[in-house]
Amino acid sequence: MNGPVFNTEIGCDLPRAIELLKAGNLVGIPTETVYGLAGNGLSADSIFKIFEAKNRPFFDPLILHIGNMEMLYELVSDVPDSCKKLIEKFWPGPLTVILPKKEIVPDLITSGSDFVAVRMPKHQLTLKLLNSLTFPLAAPSANPFKYVSPTSALHVYQQLNGKIPYILDGGDCKIGIESTIVSFMGDEIKIQRLGGITLEEIMQEIPEAILANQPEDHPVAPGQLKHHYAPGCKLIPVDKIDSWDFELIDSEKIGVILFEPTSKSELESDLKTIGISGNRIKWYVLTESGNSAEAAQNLFSTLRKLDNELLKWAIFQWAPEKELGLAINDRLTKAQYLPK
Repeated sequence: MNGPVFNTEIGCDLPRAIELLKAGNLVGIPTETVYGLAGNGLSADSIFKIFEAKNRPFFDPLILHIGNMEMLYELVSDVPDSCKKLIEKFWPGPLTVILPKKEIVPDLITSGSDFVAVRMPKHQLTLKLLNSLTFPLAAPSANPFKYVSPTSALHVYQQLNGKIPYILDGGDCKIGIESTIVSFMGDEIKIQRLGGITLEEIMQEIPEAILANQPEDHPVAPGQLKHHYAPGCKLIPVDKIDSWDFELIDSEKIGVILFEPTSKSELESDLKTIGISGNRIKWYVLTESGNSAEAAQNLFSTLRKLDNELLKWAIFQWAPEKELGLAINDRLTKAQYLPK
């Protein structure tokens, strides 16, 4: 590993986090969505450290996090009325907007694009942090590139220990999946990534928005790559299990992720017919009540449990295609195993 090796600490010392960021260091920070790996968003050196710590390719742009509206107008050259409408409704909150950038924004943040992604997180500790700084924070998810996003300070520590000096502990993330990203490029308004604000909520405010949310080899927004958010355990959707010969899978146990428990008996019967039953199955349930917000909050922590259990394979059930179920399925689609 290049660069210094740190004795990474977890704590709630806001002044220390501020001091470290001002000195050009990186800090793990909490948000309502996932934990971010934060650095000075106007410093090329700090931004480079983020890419290096995550092993993230430079073609994948970052989001700038701000604590007030004054900072937004320092970073972007235009805020259309439709964007203002979304901001008034959902900021602070899990909404990222992509707008034309000013020269103050380094090209490294935007991967050379003339547009920058900005959001104002809804987390009181991080808002205090942001409003104590004179610069925005670039803060992609605080995990190695393409792996499951962290939803607790411990998750960050488990994967970035030694790479950063400090993790600001703000408790478990309330939403658990990343922000919804909406771009305002020319006359088109596009939903580039589904996330913590539902498709229905966005369309209610701006019905002219177009749902893009398509995998990209050269993304205009974070989280658009075809394979992302993936654990080491290989994931297979329930609707594909008939096409797999599970006797060839070298694994004593197989994980099964249910959206809700009501479908367990039916799926258990289906698995039994293809030779998977009894103590071979490790069950996980995203929501006991069928609530998509609860399922979203538990999604990434559940995917991490698969690796903690050293499972090689897991079968997952799609979420209902409504509310946050759309964003859950987006993450599962990008995390699923795609044989070469």
